[in-house]
Amino acid sequence: MIVLVLPDGPDPFEIKLESGVSRGEVVEVIEGSTVTFSVETQSHPPPAYTWFLPYDSIPPPTMSSFAIQAVSREHEGTYRCLVSNGATHLLRLGALTVRVLETLTKPHIVPPSLNLVENASSVALTCQTPHEGAGVLCLLRGQALLPSDHLVLSADNRSLVIHGLRRDDTGPYECEVWNWGSRARSEPFRLAMSYGPDRVDITSGSAPGVVGTVEAELNSSLTLRCRAESQPGAEFHWTLEQSTAVHAGQVLIIRALTWEHQGIYGCTASNPLTQLARSASVRVRVVGPQSSLSAGAIGGIAIGILAVIALSAGLGCFLYIRNARRFSREKAEDPIQEAATPTSEEEPHAESCSNWLSPMYANLPKTQGQVGVKKMLPPAPPEQFYEKEPPSVTPENDSHGPRKPSPEVTLDPLVPTLPKGNAESHYEVLVNPECNIYGQINPSV
Repeated sequence: MIVLVLPDGPDPFEIKLESGVSRGEVVEVIEGSTVTFSVETQSHPPPAYTWFLPYDSIPPPTMSSFAIQAVSREHEGTYRCLVSNGATHLLRLGALTVRVLETLTKPHIVPPSLNLVENASSVALTCQTPHEGAGVLCLLRGQALLPSDHLVLSADNRSLVIHGLRRDDTGPYECEVWNWGSRARSEPFRLAMSYGPDRVDITSGSAPGVVGTVEAELNSSLTLRCRAESQPGAEFHWTLEQSTAVHAGQVLIIRALTWEHQGIYGCTASNPLTQLARSASVRVRVVGPQSSLSAGAIGGIAIGILAVIALSAGLGCFLYIRNARRFSREKAEDPIQEAATPTSEEEPHAESCSNWLSPMYANLPKTQGQVGVKKMLPPAPPEQFYEKEPPSVTPENDSHGPRKPSPEVTLDPLVPTLPKGNAESHYEVLVNPECNIYGQINPSV
């Protein structure tokens, strides 16, 4: 039996590409991969194949299929295949466009160039990548970012605008580029935002709790710490209400407490970038001996003592002046009172006088200095107290009656004038026992 076969073909065909993904009329392949082009068609006798490549690096293949190792961007383009049948004289042409996708590299987030301040700034973040055909995905804290009025994304997702920065907008932010064959994600990025300082708290020693009043023993040490949430870290300054000194630093240490360390201590935290400052205070009380007396009380007591001393001095001066005036007035009214001060020449007489008068006046105290005299002895003064010869003593003038001094007798100025006294006795009661004031008494009388 004879079978008759007639020439046929080639039939219509399509170029197939292994390891590629079709995107409409375009097939995408991953850079560096191996791709195989092939054609299948029905033809009798078998057709001839002619390939037309977009590059000239290799001669055109003449088979129904061929492969390219490590495809690259230079292999992009349209591949054509011409299939012909010499018996039928029919030709078929197929075409395929190939796009080579690069191996994706890590994108980079472009940071803002301005100093960002909480509630006072808006910022734009850009995802930078050289892969123009790659898709972009923005992430916040590892999750896909959801656009809002506060977080606004551009149409290609490559730009993010944050309006009215809040403290929780610091991130981290990431952007990811992708295609069907690979993905690449940027390094996490955090916004450097300035904020604070917030509320200032003061602690004492190692205790974590906030204090408003601290009591410490006299001569003990005291450590105060100031803290406040701030970015960047706050600058701290300590002051004491009654002092102009300023201590810089977060910790204030007093090695040995004195009474002068009592008072209200203030801590101020400031942020030079936000231009904000906050403060808090703590009262320090020093306890110990005399702790109940403050510096003001001690000063008041000292002033009171000085006032009492000044008043006492003034009163003493007043009494002294009054007594001196009274004494002067009494002396002027009583010419008999005189002050007698013994001299060195009279001391022998006083000593001899005291020898024979001591039995008579032993009951009287001895005094020194000037003494006022009220009554004098009636006997005649001894010879040494007269400048001229003393008058003779006669029974007439030795009677118990009052004596009259001789007109020619001049008394020593140290001997007081004898008053007109009682004539019943030779002696009167002595106010002052110093015999040199009264002169010697003749024992024969």
